[in-house]
Amino acid sequence: MPVIRARGLEKRYGTLVAVDRVAFEVRPGECFGFLGPNGAGKTTTMKMIYCVLEPSAGELTVLGMDVRREARRIKARLGVVTQDNTLDSALSVRENLVIFGRYFDLPWTQARRRADELLEFVALAERHRDKVEHLSGGMRRRLMIARALMAQPDLLILDEPTTGLDPQARQLTWEKLRQLKRMGVTQVLTTHYMDEAAALCDRIVIMDHGRIVAEGAPADLIREHVGREVVELRGLDGAPARQALGTLLARDDGGAERHEAHGDLVLVYTADGEALLHRIREAALPIESALLRRATLEDVFLKLTGRMLRE
Repeated sequence: MPVIRARGLEKRYGTLVAVDRVAFEVRPGECFGFLGPNGAGKTTTMKMIYCVLEPSAGELTVLGMDVRREARRIKARLGVVTQDNTLDSALSVRENLVIFGRYFDLPWTQARRRADELLEFVALAERHRDKVEHLSGGMRRRLMIARALMAQPDLLILDEPTTGLDPQARQLTWEKLRQLKRMGVTQVLTTHYMDEAAALCDRIVIMDHGRIVAEGAPADLIREHVGREVVELRGLDGAPARQALGTLLARDDGGAERHEAHGDLVLVYTADGEALLHRIREAALPIESALLRRATLEDVFLKLTGRMLRE
């Protein structure tokens, strides 16, 4: 049985359709990611999963229970890490965990023991007496993850878990999430970091304008929508130069699939970048620079959702 199952799921606010008839499933033990521009419907979908918002239409079950009828039972089995810091600044690091455990009816002795275990797990044991306000941003995010794990949830919800963290804090947080996955904890996350999604998620969906526009494993999506490699050409100005590139690509047998222009930058998606660069050099195209790199999930994201800034 899937941990989460959605069919025809909608959320409307008057005439605004925030989530538009989406369908997906989350399997036990996997890390499942939601990607999309601001306003795409990711967080709204997440809030319906952890029963803060009620769907306007469609079917949504979490842990085999209907979110409309059994929201309280679902919440008792979830751990949620929201975007915003919701730690209690009046309490110490350890007290934040112990008091939260009491909300789930953990006996005091068990709550204290569980808190100590989790502080070791997230590398905060030495800071257990500190007030939250004295912690760095990375420490606070790790403490929120520890708090979400106090009741040993069957499903962990992570809404942009590493936003604003420095590289060291992000890497440590990733390692803790990987450890949880190896322990069998099912995770659902949203993120704006494409490298984070590629590093953590077994499968992802990309949302845009409330709909799912792609779904699959990160490597499969890259292969399907972009290809293996990208050649970045800069300084290819003028219609004749662009036309010469188009002619070269039209007869290219090195695996070039398509190209797109953004100002003075041209991106060519190809299966064999070295062969393409050789042809470009032979054709003596008037370019300032050429860069060959591996295709990434960010290329897929921008291809499917566009490059226009979303507010």
